[in-house]
Amino acid sequence: MPVSRRPAGPIIDVSPEASSLEIENLTLAYAGKPALRELTLRIPRQRVTAFIGPSGCGKSTLLRALNRLHDLNEAVSWRGSIRLEGQDIHAPEVAVDELRRRVGMVFQAPNPFPMSIYENVAFGLRLRGGLSRRRLDDIVEWALNAAALWDEVKDRLRASAWSLSGGQQQRLVIARTLAVRPEVLLLDEPASALDPISTLKIEELIRSLKSQLTLVLVTHNMQQAARVSDYTAFLHEGELVEYGPTDDVFTNPRLARTENYITGRMA
Repeated sequence: MPVSRRPAGPIIDVSPEASSLEIENLTLAYAGKPALRELTLRIPRQRVTAFIGPSGCGKSTLLRALNRLHDLNEAVSWRGSIRLEGQDIHAPEVAVDELRRRVGMVFQAPNPFPMSIYENVAFGLRLRGGLSRRRLDDIVEWALNAAALWDEVKDRLRASAWSLSGGQQQRLVIARTLAVRPEVLLLDEPASALDPISTLKIEELIRSLKSQLTLVLVTHNMQQAARVSDYTAFLHEGELVEYGPTDDVFTNPRLARTENYITGRMA
């Protein structure tokens, strides 16, 4: 059973902005091996926060903890708390399916369903039910526009999603996630498998979406983090090393470990 503890120190505030997610004293382990150690930070609402750090440092583990993707893994143990808009996401009254609607996630490799472009975007909406066909059409169009894909697919909505390019498939997955109106969008290396042109489109999309929701991005690409994020958190060996406005972290880091990683002097 997870045990709540009071944080050893204050929550890290990086700005006076309101928080969407608050993580307090989070420790997580796989089969007893720590992956995250005493993490405490606040993620500002309607901003882009990037998690950077070497492979195995806990970035993706933290991302998955934010919408409880570890729930079915019996090897995972944890303590601490994560709050979404002030509510503990592990509280008994929190339904996991509703949490994952509110905190959507896009993975590294595009994963469109084996169905049409239209049905991919409508999938979550159909599960929820209660929408007329006209309303469904409107939301599908809105989501594809929000994902900067509508103009490219509007004349072939009944075509297979697998007929799209890799970059288009990733934007389709984002549209599918946006269709159910999440409050937070988690992005785990969303452009790492894409060509430079598709990567640029994904980055432009990330910047455009922050006026509507909170985005949390995991990336190994330092330039990408610098280009698209407002705040950056540097993780190393499961610990939060430094967290602050991206410009400060990249141009005037407070700690030598951060500077060494950013400049390529630490693996």
